[in-house]
Amino acid sequence: MRKIIIIIFAIIISAGNFVFADGDLWDNYGDQNIYGQKPVSDKEFEQALESKKGKKKRDKNIPKGESFQQSNETDSIINVSKELPVLLIPLNLKSPDGSIIPTGHYQVEGFKENGKAYLKLYQAHYVIAKLPAEETNDDFGETSINFVKLIPHGEAHVQIVFGNVDFNAYSVIDIAE
Repeated sequence: MRKIIIIIFAIIISAGNFVFADGDLWDNYGDQNIYGQKPVSDKEFEQALESKKGKKKRDKNIPKGESFQQSNETDSIINVSKELPVLLIPLNLKSPDGSIIPTGHYQVEGFKENGKAYLKLYQAHYVIAKLPAEETNDDFGETSINFVKLIPHGEAHVQIVFGNVDFNAYSVIDIAE
């Protein structure tokens, strides 16, 4: 008899737990206006689709009022020309002003000033040397746009050859003793 009363009591308590679930998400099941959403008619839906079809996405990198076409190749050439090529100098050099250029890696920038070509050698944003250079049309057999190379030039000299989009140049420098 005790077992029957306990089973009946357990059934009553478990059935009563459904009352505590009042106000949950299932109360709104089948309601069209769930969470404040308004139903949209087929006509409104079609109008929204049509309004989005005609619009083209505008590239945010292009300033307003200007239109131009630029290929991916042009963009990569522009980015390559901003990067300074790196030159390894394996021995000490003597610059034309008499200072010593020590062994190391240098970023080389070529530029023109007052109609003359110059090469600047950089190490960590510091200009180590400013070398006069001779502008040439020779690309020194290089296949890349930006290049710099150290070439032996006799027994006591080396030649730094440089090229970028703007011009090609070379500079002959003495080897320090």
